[in-house]
Amino acid sequence: MSWWQKMDFRGANMSANLKIAADATQLARDVADWLVSYEQEVLKQQDRFCIALSGGSTPKALHQLLTQPPYRDVLSWEKWHVFWGDERYVPLADERNNARMAFDTLLDHVPIPPDQIHVMQTDSLPRKSMEAYAQTLHQYFDGQSHTFDLVLLGMGDDGHTLSLFPGTAVVQEKIPWTSSFFLEQQDMYRLTLTAPVVNQAAAVAFLIAGEKKVAALREVLQGAYNPDVFPSQLIKPTGELYWFVDEAALGR
Repeated sequence: MSWWQKMDFRGANMSANLKIAADATQLARDVADWLVSYEQEVLKQQDRFCIALSGGSTPKALHQLLTQPPYRDVLSWEKWHVFWGDERYVPLADERNNARMAFDTLLDHVPIPPDQIHVMQTDSLPRKSMEAYAQTLHQYFDGQSHTFDLVLLGMGDDGHTLSLFPGTAVVQEKIPWTSSFFLEQQDMYRLTLTAPVVNQAAAVAFLIAGEKKVAALREVLQGAYNPDVFPSQLIKPTGELYWFVDEAALGR
C-alpha cells in the first residue's frame, strides 16, 4: 500500500509531494503509473514530452516496467525527447555508462525517433561535450515557460544527485546549465546538468530506495540546509517536486 502526502521539508526549505512504497518493486510501479498520467496531461497542452533520465538500479527497474504492457502501449513514445541528467565519462559501450543502461533497458525497446534522443557524448573532450549539450538545451528551451517536462533523479548514499557531489565546485554553479569536472575519488571525469537548468523544470521526481539511503535522506529533508554537504538540497524546482521513497529508505 502507498499513499500521497504533501510535506514541508525543513532541510531543503521546500514543499514536495511524497509517496511511500512498501519496497523498491512497488516504488517503480508507483512511478510508472504516475508517469503515464503525467505524460498524458503534458501532451494535452503541447506536442512533445521532454524528459531527463537518471542512472542507477531504481530507474533501471522503472525502464523495464515501461517496456511492458500496459505501459508500453499507452505512452506516446513518438513525442518523447530524451536527455540525461549526468554521465560518467566512459565509452557508450562501457556498462558504467548511463546512456548504455537506458538503451539496454528502455530505448532499444520503444519507438522513440533516434533524432529525439540526446546522449551526453563521451568521445570528445569533456568540456566540449558539455558545451555542445548546453547548446542543444538552449535550442530546446530558450523562450519556453520551463525547461524539461520531467527530470528523474536518484540520490547517492552521500546525498549527491546528478553529478553534484559534496564539496565540488559544480555545486556552486548559478548560471551554466551543464558542467564537466574530474572527480578525484572516482578517478574519472563526470558530465552533468547543473541545478539551475533542473530547477526550471516543470516537474522533478526523486526515486529513493534502500536502507543505505536512510541517513542521507533524513539530512536532506529534515537537517539544516547545507547543500555543499548534501547537494540534493539544491533541487527546488519552480514546478512540482515529487519524492518516491520506499519504507527501507525512510528507516524508522
